Amino acid sequence: MIFIDGVGIGKKDFEFNPFFKYGFNTFEKIFGETPHLEKQCLDKDEIYCFPVDAKLDVEGLPQSGTGQVSIFCGINAAKFVGKHFGPFPYSTTIPIIAEKNIFKHYKDLNKHAYFANAYPKVFFDYIKSGKTRLSTTSLSCKLSGVKLNTVTDIRKGLALTPEITNERWNKRLNYKLKVVKPETAARRLLKIAGNNGFTLYEFFLTDHLGHGRIIDEFDTIYNNLDKFLLTVISEMNQSESTLIICSDHGNFEDLSVKTHTLNPALTITAGKYARNLAEGIQDLTNIKPTIIKYCT
Repeated sequence: MIFIDGVGIGKKDFEFNPFFKYGFNTFEKIFGETPHLEKQCLDKDEIYCFPVDAKLDVEGLPQSGTGQVSIFCGINAAKFVGKHFGPFPYSTTIPIIAEKNIFKHYKDLNKHAYFANAYPKVFFDYIKSGKTRLSTTSLSCKLSGVKLNTVTDIRKGLALTPEITNERWNKRLNYKLKVVKPETAARRLLKIAGNNGFTLYEFFLTDHLGHGRIIDEFDTIYNNLDKFLLTVISEMNQSESTLIICSDHGNFEDLSVKTHTLNPALTITAGKYARNLAEGIQDLTNIKPTIIKYCT
């Protein structure tokens, strides 16, 4: 699973939808076209792109906290909380995360569950300080005994930085990691995934860009993500592995606003059970149970 924060299917808008304004090879080379609100479903060679409802029958703009709990735990967290909430999980959903997160499910089946992201030293210092405000994914790992990778794991080829290439860690956190091409990072992720029953990689910079942050890095982030995703889809073992690329809400696909959107979340499936996942997932709450149904 590759989780990409804040990416929906938007209008065919060459001014404010970056997928149309700049082009995105992952869509164009895989499907021959880019999804939009008037043509949300695409498929070619058993690879599927389709919309997933992120509103979950709750008023307001979808948010990351409740959206991600809905994805990784298979429950309607927004309805449970009574509103969309984020960016972090709502306090009353933490017991649900502890009991129902997808990592725990695989571990309970004695199948190795792995979070391929690494965290910098400042993150571990934050945890040691006693602070507990964590994202849904990191909290799921912490509550399930799934290892949180460090910079050492990056150097060993066992993890990726959350921005793919290591460059931002070097510039912003003063690391001296080897900068890798996004294609190399993609192949590293495929190798990691081949050793595990379930592997998750999370990319959140799209949501930052959608909120109007780090715009000076837009081209680099956008192109790195495109090359990374295209390589993963093109080079994965389609007959043995299953891939789902999913998101929690719309945002990045409409740069005319700096808030989230009501657009459906973008989802792509490829590999062995791609069709089954595409047919079984209509909203965020379907993602976990459908993965479990076909991929355990």
